Parts: sequence; C-alpha cells; structure tokens
Amino acid sequence: MARLSLIEPEFVELIPPELSFGRLYVSMKYATTQHLCACGCGKKVVLPLSPAEWSLRYDGETVSMSPSVGNWEYTCRSHYWIERNRIHWAKAWSPEQIEVGRARDLADLETYFEVRREAGAPVVPEPASPWWRRLIRRFGRHPR
Repeated sequence: MARLSLIEPEFVELIPPELSFGRLYVSMKYATTQHLCACGCGKKVVLPLSPAEWSLRYDGETVSMSPSVGNWEYTCRSHYWIERNRIHWAKAWSPEQIEVGRARDLADLETYFEVRREAGAPVVPEPASPWWRRLIRRFGRHPR
C-alpha cells in the first residue's frame, strides 16, 4: 500500500475490530482514536485522548491531532502529523531523539497524574454518561 496523504475521520462509540486503511476512528466516549499506520504497513495505531497525551481538534468537517504520531516501536518508524485530515510526513527521529521524547512524554504523564491526585480528582476520568441519562438527572424522572 502507498503512504497516505489524507485520512477520513469516523466518529464511533466503539472502535471496530477491523480497521479500514485511510480512516481515523474516534471514540469520544472512551477518549481514544485508532487508525492503521499511514505508511501502509498495516499496524494499528492507538492515540489516547487526554491533556497529557494527544488532543483532537474537530472543526465540523476535518480533524487534527497533536502532537505528531511517531511509530517508533514499529519497523516502519513512520512519523507524521494529522492536520485537517491531511497527513504531513515528518523526518524520522534518531534513537537518541526517541529516548528524549519518551522521557519527556513519561514526565508529562507523571505530572498530569500527580496534579490530578493532589486535586482529589480521579486519576482516570470516568466516561461521560449517555445524553439521555444526563437529561434525566438534570430535569428529574418522567412523572407517572
């Protein structure tokens, strides 16, 4: 398969067991995304959504992910950005750059979880309730 230049978002509740090449599956309920590596190697790429990991921006038509996707553990070692559904290929990192990046990512995660613990917040946020359950809680139960 050829390298992608575009990826199409698909908002789902559950990520399907079989992924289609060229699709970015987004589960807001479970705060995660998955897609097949944009290089065409066929490896599944999971990008968790959180303040300490990846963020997703949706403008009503296109999605952007930040930071970049670096598939350092795969043979392809692909590195790219997803910006407004476009794949922007980036330079591969050296082993030293990968180690520095991993150490920074780990430190960011540790800081994020420590701040949450100090604030008394759950370390892993609970998934949002379905819209109808939130509505019932807000306005009370239907009268009998």
